[in-house]
Amino acid sequence: MANRLFPEWCHQDAIQLTWPAPDSDWAAMLASIEATFATLVIAITRYQHVLISVSDEATRTRLSATFTRLGIPADKVRLYIAPSNDSWARDHGPISVERGGQPQLLDYTFTGWGGKFPADLDNTLTSRLAHAGAFTTSVASQSLVLEGGAIDTDGQGTLLTTTACLLNANRNPHLDRAALEANLSEALGIERFLWLENGHLEGDDTDSHIDTLARFCAPDTIAYVRCENDSDSHFAPLRAMEAELQAMRRPDGKPYRLIPLPLPAPCHDPEDGHRLPATYANFLIINGAVLIPIYGDAADTRAIQALAGAFPERDIIPIDCRHVIRQHGSLHCLTMQLPRGSLNLSP
Repeated sequence: MANRLFPEWCHQDAIQLTWPAPDSDWAAMLASIEATFATLVIAITRYQHVLISVSDEATRTRLSATFTRLGIPADKVRLYIAPSNDSWARDHGPISVERGGQPQLLDYTFTGWGGKFPADLDNTLTSRLAHAGAFTTSVASQSLVLEGGAIDTDGQGTLLTTTACLLNANRNPHLDRAALEANLSEALGIERFLWLENGHLEGDDTDSHIDTLARFCAPDTIAYVRCENDSDSHFAPLRAMEAELQAMRRPDGKPYRLIPLPLPAPCHDPEDGHRLPATYANFLIINGAVLIPIYGDAADTRAIQALAGAFPERDIIPIDCRHVIRQHGSLHCLTMQLPRGSLNLSP
């Protein structure tokens, strides 16, 4: 019975979030990042549910009161206690497939992006949520190291990814490209692999996750980051990536409709000045809307307009991600979608 990797635009039950803990890397800016998370919850619950894991009972009680004060319907939020190392649900959350007409959640191994950061709690978070009754569908453990931000799909058997991440020796060193493709073909129902050899963002800890660079908006459409400043260090690698995308073909042999997204002006850490990986490709598709990260940059409006053209039937909601980007991720990185029929909606 073949699996099918759900595209992000399939109908969702919820978006999963992992709330920032006081003892995490967010500690110095906890109030600011919690305000960003609250903005996310307000936006998402206009359209669907939110599943939030929190570090302890005190946080759960506090958030329940906060959400009530903000006017967020209580029945739209599911709060579970499950301590974590960090808040990047895209990479420690479950990857959803359809199997026999039903959703199944795949719990891949998460190693902190190849052992860069502690990940013991993050790696067990999905199984702990499952044991706590958060899901109504099966959760299958996978030994393969794989992060949700590393892959993107058209929902029709095509996978878009980067060699820099998936073939990195810090992920699955025992698997070559052919073996990895065979594994993903079986588990995710992938029939075609579109590999990008080029493209990266300074300050990125993920080894070039695809969700920072290029994303499917529809089976025939890909939005991607384009650098127009030839003095920017990103210019050459992103133009090389653009050429790769232009050469790629759909299953019917036609080229993809490509939607360029501007690269924000350099965004730097206020403490030590290193460049941060700000990108508009890190948008999130939910039921009826697309949430777009913005950075207080002149290019914000152009990015909003570009994605509005890619998603004409969805509301476009900008989310200020200037605090998020300080920990080297953005909007999509914080979230993981859960497909229809997977969330426990009991009171």
